[in-house]
Amino acid sequence: MQIAVVGLGKIGLPLAVQFAASGNNVIGVDVQPKTVHLVNAGVEPFPGEAQLGEKLAELVPTGRLRATTDYAEAIPNADAVVVVVPLFVDDVTWNPDFGWMDAATRSLAENLTPGTLISYETTLPVGTTRNRWKPLIEEISGLKEGTDFHLVFSPERVLTGRVFGDLRRYPKLVGGLSESGVAEAVRFYEAVLTFDERDDLPRPNGVWNMGGAEAAEMAKLAETTYRDVNIGLANQFALFADKVGIDVYKVIEACNSQPYSHIHRPGIAVGGHCIPVYPRLYLSTDPDASIVRTARNSNAAMPEYVVDRVAEVLGDLAGVRTVVLGASYRGRVKETAFSGVFATVEALLARGATVAVHDPMYADEELAAFGWNPYHLGDEVDLAIVQADHPEYAELTPSHLPGIRLLFDGRRITDPIRWVGTPRLTIGGGDE
Repeated sequence: MQIAVVGLGKIGLPLAVQFAASGNNVIGVDVQPKTVHLVNAGVEPFPGEAQLGEKLAELVPTGRLRATTDYAEAIPNADAVVVVVPLFVDDVTWNPDFGWMDAATRSLAENLTPGTLISYETTLPVGTTRNRWKPLIEEISGLKEGTDFHLVFSPERVLTGRVFGDLRRYPKLVGGLSESGVAEAVRFYEAVLTFDERDDLPRPNGVWNMGGAEAAEMAKLAETTYRDVNIGLANQFALFADKVGIDVYKVIEACNSQPYSHIHRPGIAVGGHCIPVYPRLYLSTDPDASIVRTARNSNAAMPEYVVDRVAEVLGDLAGVRTVVLGASYRGRVKETAFSGVFATVEALLARGATVAVHDPMYADEELAAFGWNPYHLGDEVDLAIVQADHPEYAELTPSHLPGIRLLFDGRRITDPIRWVGTPRLTIGGGDE
């Protein structure tokens, strides 16, 4: 098959590689010339994705995978076009910002030829495939969906850093606007993906036909919104545990020892491209979902809660030398999307603290580009707040942070044995 992948980011590029590795000819489209240049050189444009560098180096020289900034080079005569362009959400209104996706869809439609399957993998509000993309593509291309082309939604369900493994492990969900369109999409994904055997699923692992596009759209939103609400509940339990002196982690461990409880872990922040964003997309079409809204607001307030607790112990934070440990939104990932570092630094600065940021995955100049003062282990500091659970932080001792008066571990990754004699707090940590 001739396949075009629109958007060569941390999901789109591994998908393009997967399709090419399945024996197809793939052209990736991206608006960033640097990304296109690196892909065509067989070099991964971002770090941290397992097997990506090796697969690029293997596939690009064969000619099965290449990249371009020109839609006219990639879209015409493609058997399938897979769209993985970012969808943003306004921080104030929580409304989706379709700017980039609208632009990509227009460029796609301008170059569309009959006989193409179009699959959107970017997470969307329910109804977007049918009510936004279908009329826009038809208007610009002059082609009719269901007759000249097929349009489906098939959400990505992978985690950056392990995309290729997740593609095999999780069922591929497909929903469309017609039975024939869904059937064609099922055939496509069955041809480009392979799946692990799993005896824990209600039906065999593979491509799952969800029927309408709306069901597939909601499935993606629901599975991620569940995580945000679950974390919000865990944080609520943790806040209460802090008040009464209970170790909430022991409570959660006990609850999860039976199969009907799956309480997640509390923490200083919920970051990344997915969990903080998709509940807002869900709320854009179901504004009465008060549980979802409450959980999202509660999770967003956790950095401020941590700084409040720090102030209860240390008093006035004016001039207090502070390091926030971890710029990334989670450990082992070099990505700051919706990271708790931003709100944590902001709350500390609002109280007059002197703030620096440390992250083992970022160079000093990269941290400085965010406007932060880089911190080096061994520098004098009064207060440290662990924001990301990088494995390096599990090895920290007071000697790495000379002068420290308080450690607040927002991810509960540090070893309490190493901190005997130095005040150490966690979220819902009982008497630690």
